[in-house]
Amino acid sequence: MEPVNTDVSAESDAAASAVDGDTGTGEAPGTATLGMIQLAVEELWPESLAEDWDEVGLVAGHPNAEVRRVLFAVDPTTDVIEEAIEFGAELLITHHPLLLKGVTSVAANTAKGKAVHRLIESGTALLTVHTNGDSAVGGVSDVLADALGLKNVAPLTPAANGLPEEGIGRVGDLEEMLTLGDFAARVFGILPSVAGGVRVSGDRDGLVRRVAVCGGAGDSLFGEVRASNADVYLTADLRHHPASEAREAAVNDRPYLIDVSHFASEWLWLPAAAEALGNVLTDQGHDVEIRVSTTNSDPWDFILTPG
Repeated sequence: MEPVNTDVSAESDAAASAVDGDTGTGEAPGTATLGMIQLAVEELWPESLAEDWDEVGLVAGHPNAEVRRVLFAVDPTTDVIEEAIEFGAELLITHHPLLLKGVTSVAANTAKGKAVHRLIESGTALLTVHTNGDSAVGGVSDVLADALGLKNVAPLTPAANGLPEEGIGRVGDLEEMLTLGDFAARVFGILPSVAGGVRVSGDRDGLVRRVAVCGGAGDSLFGEVRASNADVYLTADLRHHPASEAREAAVNDRPYLIDVSHFASEWLWLPAAAEALGNVLTDQGHDVEIRVSTTNSDPWDFILTPG
């Protein structure tokens, strides 16, 4: 992709033209622009569903730029950006934001600045779908619940600005009871292989049927998990004190806890998200190749365990 004019004064006109099917840029039928893909992303994962503290949407890129290839990834790391460039992607869509916290410089001698420069200089746009992708129907926790075979699924925390079935986390029921050990094995089997594996707190032979899940860090939802009467809670990044206090407050030893990799718990969404976006763009007559990153951006490389 050639570097493009960075004048964004025509952004709103481009978005309006995209809705009408006329891009005003003279591209061939079937060619998608970044602005068109933004509209498709908004249809699937509305920014209104993002948490107040979150930063989602377009980070780098011009809405009029043509997009023929898209790469989905969990993190906008250096390795992922290089993978996108090697693939020839004009757009990288990541779950995690590059610039979640405010910065005063994007100088190329800083990690964030280097990433921004590499994206812009290579002509690769970056778009973030974070907590809006967690909350939406078909989002991170929905995909996790579906992979585990949960039925009668509902949000743990309903979205303030969404549909009744949208919100953070999910709770549902297994078709049949499993022991905690067997359920943990099921969790291990559906997730990508990472160094941290799966950590479990509870009686291996205890029976579970009602399951709460939250892809990504979920130790802020213990109150909602208890209110849902879940037998077990699956999430990531469980810290010592919140996990310990949750186990101390357990009723009949429940909920049990299963702690997994943050990266692994959210990676499952990528193929589903890529398929969903591909279907929307195909229905709109756009020819875009979409691929899921093969880069493991989990920060841990190995683990030592007793025995």
